[in-house]
Amino acid sequence: MNTASAHRPLTRALLAGATALACLTLGACGSNPPQAEGGGKKDSAAKEKKLPKVEKDPELHKLLPEKIRKEGKMTSVNNGSFPPYEIAGSDGRSMTGASADMATALGQLLGVKIDHVTADGLPSSLTGIKAGRYDFALGPVGDFKDRQKSNDFVDWVREYVVFAVKKGNPEKIDSLASTCGKRIAVMAGGSAEGVIKEQAKECEKDGKKTVRVQSYKDQPGSILAVRSGRADAFFSSQAPLTYFVKEAKGTLELAGTGEANGFDDLYQGAVVPKDSPLRDVLVKALKKLIDDGTYGAVMKKWGTGDNALKEPGVNLGGEA
Repeated sequence: MNTASAHRPLTRALLAGATALACLTLGACGSNPPQAEGGGKKDSAAKEKKLPKVEKDPELHKLLPEKIRKEGKMTSVNNGSFPPYEIAGSDGRSMTGASADMATALGQLLGVKIDHVTADGLPSSLTGIKAGRYDFALGPVGDFKDRQKSNDFVDWVREYVVFAVKKGNPEKIDSLASTCGKRIAVMAGGSAEGVIKEQAKECEKDGKKTVRVQSYKDQPGSILAVRSGRADAFFSSQAPLTYFVKEAKGTLELAGTGEANGFDDLYQGAVVPKDSPLRDVLVKALKKLIDDGTYGAVMKKWGTGDNALKEPGVNLGGEA
């Protein structure tokens, strides 16, 4: 999961579903199943809303690492399936969503081009950033202490972790405690996976049936598991789950909202290598975009205003 919580918060054509299932089964479709690309009326309308161009700040440009200044660009890695933030195209480089708009604004402000590259899952993204293959991930990626050992986070979003279930919530899942004996889908390598696995241990300790954890490499695959009846719920960030529930046109609903669900003071943000000079540049740049209203306009455009922060922060996340 890219994952989350707070400051303490399809029907698609059958062909799309079948194609996504084939991608999961055969591993032949890359990391961006059709559901990750949006395409609904709401997405199309959002894409058409133009945001004001941001003027370049020469002083911020000078603070960029020399390599980035010389090349005139930097590479942001993404997982391709974290709507409404990251909605990646099947070419592995095109990107729409709140993060894409934020990247455009950041690029304009810093005076560089920001290229998008899609990696095969969050672990690959974090490893690539640490190794220097990518300059950063704008994310937002869940900020946790264990991840801060190798990377620094510039947090610009707060989130909540909830469940997406079938309409009517037939399995009566309303909190983490109600998952014993249930089949729960999660993003592989995400913080929600660790939390639900710990819950499985608690269930066994209490003499209850364990949680049957199903780990998928992307958000659409996890949602598909719920819609097809292979999982009872998908445990993930509230913002993308809200997006998927709306896309499901009455066949899914959110559950466990307003509950801690194993998380406390959960933040999400951009990721850079540990102690990278890019960290402080991003803090200054994001603060300027917040102050001039660009950040607020982007968050409102994509329906994520409730997840907005008043100012960015470094490594605000705690233990998952």
